[in-house]
Amino acid sequence: MASVLLYHVVGDLTVGKPELVEFAETETVEAAIRAIGESTECGIPVWKRTPHVGMIEKNEMRQQRFVGILTSLDIVSFLAKAQCLEDQDKAMKTQVSDVVVPNNALLKIVDPATRLIDALEMMKQGVRRLLVPKSKVWKGMSKRFSILYNGRWLKNNENASSSNLFAIANRPSSSSTSTYMRDKFCCLSREDIIRFLIGCLGALAPLPLSSISSLGAINLDYSYIEASLPALEATQKHPGDPSAVAVLEITPDGQHKILGEISASKLWKCDYLAAAWALANLSAGQFVMGVEDNVSSRLLPDFSVNSPVEDNKTANGSGSARLRTFSSRSIGFNPVSPSFNVGRSMYRGRSAPLTCKTSSSLAAVMAQMLSHRANHVWVTEDDNDDVLVGVVGYSDILVAVTKQPAALVPSTRSISELTSEIQS
Repeated sequence: MASVLLYHVVGDLTVGKPELVEFAETETVEAAIRAIGESTECGIPVWKRTPHVGMIEKNEMRQQRFVGILTSLDIVSFLAKAQCLEDQDKAMKTQVSDVVVPNNALLKIVDPATRLIDALEMMKQGVRRLLVPKSKVWKGMSKRFSILYNGRWLKNNENASSSNLFAIANRPSSSSTSTYMRDKFCCLSREDIIRFLIGCLGALAPLPLSSISSLGAINLDYSYIEASLPALEATQKHPGDPSAVAVLEITPDGQHKILGEISASKLWKCDYLAAAWALANLSAGQFVMGVEDNVSSRLLPDFSVNSPVEDNKTANGSGSARLRTFSSRSIGFNPVSPSFNVGRSMYRGRSAPLTCKTSSSLAAVMAQMLSHRANHVWVTEDDNDDVLVGVVGYSDILVAVTKQPAALVPSTRSISELTSEIQS
């Protein structure tokens, strides 16, 4: 196991992190859309309000107030419901508590002295956010050949099993049982962990040079929908982690050709109302490929905010409520072919899914995720860019970097070859 995971603690990653501002479940969907645009991993933690302002709150009480993580896909799926499309103003003023999927296990409060390896074990088992006290005084950064637990330096045990590590990480500490008055916390996401790890590629050797297939990092159990089916059926797939549904064209010989995806990543900073209309009215293929303004026969209400000038024109009878045809620009995509079977390669812009090959190195995939701010990458065959094999998400990366060296297949690639692959 890489020493960088044993000798670093969670507190090392909190330097420079902003203080957590809780997003309450009583806030509106409209407010959530603004907050998600500034978030990581395309989602925001949602909290119950503190019963009494200024009260002394234990960490256990704060953990119980956590509701779940609200993603952009959750919001678009909600706005695509028939009742929401009929009254969009009412839908935008709906409380977040009616939209977020409750899951208290997605966030865990940890001590700053928790080892990085223990934090990875938590995230491998489903935790997506770590809440770390900022104002707590803890001793030092990392100390080689030693581990800091609960304010004490303990002897290193490199042979500890992952189950023991997780048990130690969950052990009550002095900070988890103490109380705080207006304590400050920061939130670490899996993206923060990956960003830290990619700066330690040398210490992780030979893992970065190994292919994702040799590391077993490819998840073959992915959610998908056929391109000819209604896009709204993607919301019934209930994708877990990653929050993404692949849109496929299934060939006569049974191959899965990926055309795009309906995911929280793609909908992160989109026009939510336009995306909701498209999700409710278009096929999955049309949704991900887009429909050109000049070829679409569908009319989409203009969801943009009307200017005072336009309002005056309409009131005076000199103008009318403007309708426009649906375009992939409406949901943040570049325009592409209206037919997902013809000319697709000519229009592969931002709507194209983020892909890698089975032979891609772990470092290259990590770099792809960070550069595109995506929480997953679709994996295709080496000799066919369109045939989907599986997906690699954050949890798959974390499992790969904690593999024991004996389980690895030696790589013959050089550092120069790895650099070229990452840059490409």
